[in-house]
Amino acid sequence: MMQTDLEKLYQFKKKELKLLSDYRKQLYSRPLLRHFFLELTLRCNERCLHCGSSCGDVPSEELSLAQYQDILDQVAEDFDVSTFMLCITGGEPLLRKDFFDILGYANDKGYIWGMTSNGTLITPEVAHKLRLAGMKTISVSIDGLQSSHDAFRQTPGGYRKAMEGIQNLIDEGGFSHIQVTSVMNHSNMHELDDLYEIFCDMDIDSWRVIGIEPMGRALSHPEFLLTPEDQERLFDFIREKRMENMPVTYGCSHYLGLKYEKEVRDHYFTCNAGIYTASILCNGDIVACLDIERRPELVQGNILKDRFKDVWENKFAFYRKGLDTQCAFCADCDVKEFCAGGAHHSFDYDRNEQRICFRDQAFFV
Repeated sequence: MMQTDLEKLYQFKKKELKLLSDYRKQLYSRPLLRHFFLELTLRCNERCLHCGSSCGDVPSEELSLAQYQDILDQVAEDFDVSTFMLCITGGEPLLRKDFFDILGYANDKGYIWGMTSNGTLITPEVAHKLRLAGMKTISVSIDGLQSSHDAFRQTPGGYRKAMEGIQNLIDEGGFSHIQVTSVMNHSNMHELDDLYEIFCDMDIDSWRVIGIEPMGRALSHPEFLLTPEDQERLFDFIREKRMENMPVTYGCSHYLGLKYEKEVRDHYFTCNAGIYTASILCNGDIVACLDIERRPELVQGNILKDRFKDVWENKFAFYRKGLDTQCAFCADCDVKEFCAGGAHHSFDYDRNEQRICFRDQAFFV
């Protein structure tokens, strides 16, 4: 592409980003619920080194089936449940013995629901029950080739079981979207091409490729964080596959600059926390995004004593302004209008600054 063409493209992107900035400001005063997360448990049969919620063989205060039924009834009274996605996660949500009671109830109430899972518990029978319970979408984690995946998730045999789980979903059929999510880190970046070939031979609907984030357990493993060269390699890889019309996408995290925005995913960056997304923790606390650091001051209420609609409409004030208003480094940044201070899940709330900012990287335009 000629330089003049690039300049025209970047000017066009700037205009669209300006429109998005204006729209984001409208969302601060008139948020739209698009993703409603239920964290069913912190228990997990894996113990991933990057887990943002530090799940695993840990204590997990959990709501009962009757309490979830009350929540689903309440939200269905106050919202049109056909206008948002009910997102089920954990921990590993399939560890709940009443999983299908909860989600069968949600399906009967008209909720559109999907889930994230490590895939290891999805036998043919479970895949069949997921379809009968109305599951529309699922994202299963595969974090590298077999040895990398099993080591990173500290689960011998986890790769094999997860791949079998994905195939069981494919064989069952009837789901709207089966996605694989891969978290790339400094030690498995060289496996991108091999993973791509594997997933091209599977009948999945998309491959979501993201970088390890400095949160949760990953904060104790800085050796896994991506270098600037790793990040550029990741973005170039995704962009190349998308130019070939392959269903590969980056996650929702981070403003990437004009070179990569809307090149590695279908949309421009905006942090959805508190304007499109709300969540209920397994203890009933109402928060924004489940990936955000768990701090008392970020809890907006508790579903056992607060009505979710009231909390959604009258709380979340911290999320309904840009993080650039909190971060001194953002004050003089010439892209803060587009970035708004970045993603909440990677924000350091003690230092009031971003842990990830690409502004000074060589690849940033």
